[in-house]
Amino acid sequence: MSAPSATSRGDLLALTPDSLAALTNRGLVKRATKELDQAAPAVIVDGDGTVRGTFPDGTAASLPRGGLDAGACSCDATTICRHLVGLILAYQRQHTAAGLLADPGPQPRSPIDVPSAAPPNTGTGPAAWSPGSFTDEQLTSRIGARLMAAARRVERAGYLARVRRPTSTDPVPTVELGSATVRFLVPHDLGFVHTDAVADTRDDVLALAVWAFRVADERAPGLAEVRVEVGGPANDDGSGSGIEATLLLADRVLRDGAVHVGTGIAAAVAEQQQALDAVGLRWPLLALGDLADHLTAYRERSARYRPDTLAGLILELHARHRAVCNGGGSLRALVLGTDEAAETPLRQVRLDSLGCRVSAVGQQRTVEIFHAHAETATVLVLRRSWEGEADGAALARRRIAGTTVDALATGNVVTESAVRSASRTVRLATSRLAQTTVNPSQGHWDALPKALVVRDIGALGVELDALPPRMVRPRIEAELVRVVTVADVLTVNYSPGQQRLDAVIVDAHGTRATVTATHTVAAPGRLDAVAAALNGKNGRVRYVSGIVHRSAGAVVIDPLALAVDGAMVVPDLAPSVASHLGFGGGDEPSQLVAALQESRTLLTTVAHQGLLHLPATYPDRLLGAARELTKVGLRRVARALNGFAGTLGSDPGEAAVQAWVDAYLRVEVALDLC
Repeated sequence: MSAPSATSRGDLLALTPDSLAALTNRGLVKRATKELDQAAPAVIVDGDGTVRGTFPDGTAASLPRGGLDAGACSCDATTICRHLVGLILAYQRQHTAAGLLADPGPQPRSPIDVPSAAPPNTGTGPAAWSPGSFTDEQLTSRIGARLMAAARRVERAGYLARVRRPTSTDPVPTVELGSATVRFLVPHDLGFVHTDAVADTRDDVLALAVWAFRVADERAPGLAEVRVEVGGPANDDGSGSGIEATLLLADRVLRDGAVHVGTGIAAAVAEQQQALDAVGLRWPLLALGDLADHLTAYRERSARYRPDTLAGLILELHARHRAVCNGGGSLRALVLGTDEAAETPLRQVRLDSLGCRVSAVGQQRTVEIFHAHAETATVLVLRRSWEGEADGAALARRRIAGTTVDALATGNVVTESAVRSASRTVRLATSRLAQTTVNPSQGHWDALPKALVVRDIGALGVELDALPPRMVRPRIEAELVRVVTVADVLTVNYSPGQQRLDAVIVDAHGTRATVTATHTVAAPGRLDAVAAALNGKNGRVRYVSGIVHRSAGAVVIDPLALAVDGAMVVPDLAPSVASHLGFGGGDEPSQLVAALQESRTLLTTVAHQGLLHLPATYPDRLLGAARELTKVGLRRVARALNGFAGTLGSDPGEAAVQAWVDAYLRVEVALDLC
């Protein structure tokens, strides 16, 4: 065995086939390996560490330090080609043959690939290291001053990151950001970093990931996984949120009501949207946009307008403000979305379908297709709307990005044209349709990340109980979509009065959950398809995917798809058939829920009519609702309603606004827990 040379390339020796596949694609690695088995190139190493190879067909490739992007090849490829991948594999084989791969020896340091000081051993793996040891000078050398400035803007606003240190089972340090996942594939080398964002569009995430590791190394050096908040405005007394001007606008809507606010508010909304966008407060920006859309819908007499949704948006803005002010216990970046990019183009991704939801608003039909992105353990939503009264079976034949809704809802998508929004919706860019393929899914969801697959319903219930209130959580479209394993189906019942199907399932531990599907004119075959699948007419149900929540202490699943012995059933796209559902009794809401719903309706009236335009009888109705809440034991909620009623007069002021927020917040949280 010969000693390693001074020009030995430890960065190339550290690359695994999986790392190369992440940086390029698996097909390219397989092709390069096959060609290498047939005929290997002649490999030499220059004095500066540049690896060169000449292939049997005369193609010459070279790879200096600094990553794959620094490589060059004489072939016609415009991106990283199989020759560069083959050159790396050939170099590794050459060192394996010489007995050098296990110990590449001391490596020369360059401004890009090695930190100026030895990194702290903060991980738990056999060769633990921390990307937090990279210096800002190295980051600037890698991504440039312009992207460093963009990263600094995000840092000033503040952002959240989940840091995973290297372990013996997963030696790759990883950072999950709101806009991308960053993986450091080669120790101490910025040239081999993989993100799921398209190259050169969001390379600032590299700096954000390094800074997140620095904070994690300082605050929690012993944890293999930790969530940290990085940066944010200096605000020692916690007195401000940055959305105070937006609250004034929301309060104006609350005082005047949708009925009286008029069109003059549009200019103020647009100005405030620009201000929120400039400082990166993504969740308040989206809430304000929805509020403006609802006011427009009211003026247009559109079926999209719902008074309860309008009231909920005003409440959300106040709740987010309170959560980060005056000693609020919530992370600013989590509540305000300061680390979320409006859109992020993705590299080649695989998306596993989890079914779809068809909904109707007036004559508009909307299809939402849910896809699991395994690499980031998130669920993305592809949404498309059409005018007309078509039902789910007809919508299944509509086309999105060159393929049918049915194929997208029951298939696995591999695409290079996906663009992800901050709220985790996804669109397929039409200019790159040739790079999107769809293959049928057999519902083999067991390979998905454990964060998305529920094998213990009891643990899911604990997870749901630990969630913060809905109005201050990140505005993630499909945050509660999960795949639940089904060990057995105990009962299937239909309530004609509610037009609702309820089925009780159990997991392997015997813990129960309820699958609940409700009829809609937009998906007339939904209930029969769910009933047929759960009754085992076409095979045994293995999994059910759906939107999960708590109700009366139990876990409830609103189904999107079911995996039945190697096939996917998507109820909302099923054709309407002659129903064979049994008949049971119609359920009435409990006295407690009825009292809360009545209080909610009264409070919603304020956003619709306005504090300044409430009828004279309104305070008495509030007091009556408070008495009903007291009867069912909700005394604190009742006190909040009484307090709001006491602020109403001829000219309700700021006290009335805050009292309304107090009352509505308590009612909404109580309803979410029912």
